[in-house]
Amino acid sequence: MELLDNPVRPYAWGSRTVIAELLGEPVPSPHPQAELWLGAHPADPSHLVHPDGRTISLLDAVAAEPKRLLGHDRAGRWDGRLPFLLKVLAADEPLSLQAHPSAEQAASGFERENAAGIPVDAADRNYRDASHKPEVICALTEFHALVGFRDPMTSVRLLRALDVPELAVYTDLLAAQPGPDGLRALFTTWITLPQSVLDELVPALQRGSIRLAGADGEFQAEARTVLELSERYPGDAGVLAALLLNRVVLQPGEALYLPAGNLHAYLAGAGVELMANSDNVLRGGLTPKHVDVPELLRVLDFTAGPPPVCTGRPECDWIRYDTPADEFLLRRCEVATAPRQGIRVPDGGPRILVCTAGAVCLRSGERGIELDRGRSLFLAATDRGIVIESARPGTQLFLASDGLGA
Repeated sequence: MELLDNPVRPYAWGSRTVIAELLGEPVPSPHPQAELWLGAHPADPSHLVHPDGRTISLLDAVAAEPKRLLGHDRAGRWDGRLPFLLKVLAADEPLSLQAHPSAEQAASGFERENAAGIPVDAADRNYRDASHKPEVICALTEFHALVGFRDPMTSVRLLRALDVPELAVYTDLLAAQPGPDGLRALFTTWITLPQSVLDELVPALQRGSIRLAGADGEFQAEARTVLELSERYPGDAGVLAALLLNRVVLQPGEALYLPAGNLHAYLAGAGVELMANSDNVLRGGLTPKHVDVPELLRVLDFTAGPPPVCTGRPECDWIRYDTPADEFLLRRCEVATAPRQGIRVPDGGPRILVCTAGAVCLRSGERGIELDRGRSLFLAATDRGIVIESARPGTQLFLASDGLGA
């Protein structure tokens, strides 16, 4: 069991309070703090903090001792790399409209851009590694997101409720073909509109959204989201695309699983996010960053359906959030109103444990360690039989592992 020192990513959409409070730092922070990274991603790895105060990059430590830290079986399965990346995400403003590639798409895209001589850290690079990036996010606070294409006929009802004449031709297009092909056709049309057309269409959509947001009806939240997005990104095609997506509000403890090809945008809130150890993002709008529309269209899944919200399932003292991804498995442990003792930390491969509320005392053999709010531990494959000796009321823990044999 070794403590981790984790980097904070200061993206503009981040919060000035959530991560600072979690880490016990002054609030508000001097700059927005968007993501706390816990893992061994080459772009910003955590550091192991030894008892004597020495530190080493978790990336370097895993590379030096893959069989001990990952386990003999995992070291081969994951090519000597930690297969997951854990984050605490805090959004005060909407993130970009984005999707992630499949494993095959990531591998071919990475090879293609390498062959083209595009530097890995170039602003116009799509594929920064050869891995796919499925992910799951569990809400710490009320969490708002756009995720996946909603039922097309529901989107037709929304478009008609907006009552914007300039949208009528697009509404008819989707109503005539209410399936994946119709969604692809409409999304492709919107995302490739000339800027001169967007500069007229988005303000018209704003006017319709103002009317709809002020009226009683089922689409008030969607109308308010359009207004928020269009104020931050005037004339952006992503504002139109948002009309086609499920709007989701997660309560704390609820989670979303986002597979390859799922178009989404986080709007506001804090959550714990676990993903394959990748930074491949294909953006479609609502961002000043690089947008590659043809590449995004190659990876998008236009299958419509309800948002993939899950509440997890009990596993002894933990709640686990199962997904099809082998690279990661997220578990959550809550201690309600009374102190707890004897909670076992699940064994199996490399793990990262983070305390997001309260405090615990853990023991492994003769060694004990206190874990307070905001602190985290790396648990090697050889760290087995770890027990939470005591936990304060109100404690919340998240455990990240791979999904093999769990």
